[in-house]
Amino acid sequence: MRTFFMRALLIGILPAPVAALAIVTGSAAAHYTPAQGNADAARVTNPVAMSAESLAAGKQLYQRYCATCHGISAEGGSGSDISPPAPDLTDTEWKHGSTDGEIFSVIKNGVPPDLSMEPWGDRIKDADIWNVVNYVRSLAKKK
Repeated sequence: MRTFFMRALLIGILPAPVAALAIVTGSAAAHYTPAQGNADAARVTNPVAMSAESLAAGKQLYQRYCATCHGISAEGGSGSDISPPAPDLTDTEWKHGSTDGEIFSVIKNGVPPDLSMEPWGDRIKDADIWNVVNYVRSLAKKK
């Protein structure tokens, strides 16, 4: 019986140091980063229909507020000494969730705790954030 518990303990404890070692050494295992989505936000549906008007408004807002970091083509920014590169918004990898509700939440609330993506909810109205969500969605690379 003691052997069973020792094995169970080792199986439960061993993966943590191995994962930490992979992150430190930069091995292939460290490149897997599960999405850190927001389950509550994922359930929120976009109340703004994707239309020519929404896309035009979203594009204008994107160029004013988002392009500085994410680039005019939304393929990511270069970063700086004080902030990491902004992610590509045209690819399929969305670190903080890829539903309309999650994208809305990231724009509105930023990405805590370090706020490498600052919150825009105090500067952009909710309806306008939804237009940006629609616009960003329209930029997805076609496979």
